[in-house]
Parts: sequence; structure tokens; C-alpha cells
Amino acid sequence: MTPGMVYRFCPLCGSALVAREVENRRCMVCSSCEFVHYRNPVGASGAILVENGRVLLVQRKFEPHVGMWTLPAGFVEADEDAAGCAEREMKEETNLDIEIVRLFNVYSVFDDPRTAVLLVLYLGKRIGGELRFGDDASDARFFDLNALPADIAFRAHRTALSDIRKQYAVGLL
Repeated sequence: MTPGMVYRFCPLCGSALVAREVENRRCMVCSSCEFVHYRNPVGASGAILVENGRVLLVQRKFEPHVGMWTLPAGFVEADEDAAGCAEREMKEETNLDIEIVRLFNVYSVFDDPRTAVLLVLYLGKRIGGELRFGDDASDARFFDLNALPADIAFRAHRTALSDIRKQYAVGLL
């Protein structure tokens, strides 16, 4: 099973959930009303800001992976779209205002102990603000693409940074 909360009771009728095979996957199913609790990934998004061969990273203030570095990103709220979330997270974590330029890529995150995540990353362009860390970051700074910190928090962020370096090297960023 993926990380995250495992429910024991049905959210519809309150009866016990039991493990069963559903569509070739192990799921929790209500013992009374047959509700199936599918453990789908949670949506998150973030922004990539590259300026002069340097990428902006934030240092995590809270667990999981406190003190490690990531791209500015976070969970999408129920009332916002993924691009809006990326802009909001950038502002909250770095005090920078950005404009979304384009979709960069989508990554599956399986090493977050809270839950499985579907991470949507956008390329952004700075349009305002002065860099300073805030919200759930303990630091925010630009790193040369060829001298990134070793302690990147999540595999998907490490993969994204590798993809960013490759695209930058051939002039796609």
C-alpha cells in the first residue's frame, strides 16, 4: 500500500472497512454498503524558476525531510487550479510573484510518507517581489544548476532537477 492514512471505517455509513481485491488491486471496502475506498494520489504543484543558470530552491522547515531542499511546491487546495497553486506556493515560500510560462512536466511521488502525490511542475517567470523565505521554508536561494545541494528531499524533485539541467544545457530553458 502507498503511504498515508489508512481508514478503518466507511465515510458513508460508519461500518468497518475490510481489505478486498477490487479490479486487481487491494482496496478497503465497506463491510455493509460496499463503498470502495480507492487510495488515489493527492494533487500538488510547484514552479521552477531558473535565472542565469541558477534554479530557485527552498529549504523545508517542517517534516517530512526538514532541512532538505525542494522546488517551491505544495498541495493544491480544493478551490484552486494547479497553476494557481504553483503561483501561490512560490509567493508563500519565497515572496516572489511569478507568471506561469508553461507546463514543465508531471511526476509521481511515492516517497512522501504522508501520501502518494501527483506533482505538476510549471516553468515560471519572475514578475515581482524580493526573495526572502517564508511560510514553511527556512531558507530560499538560487543554486547553480551544476552545483545543486546533495540533500534534495524527494526523488521526483531530484528527477525534475536533472530534467531541468538537461533542458537548460540544450537551450530549451
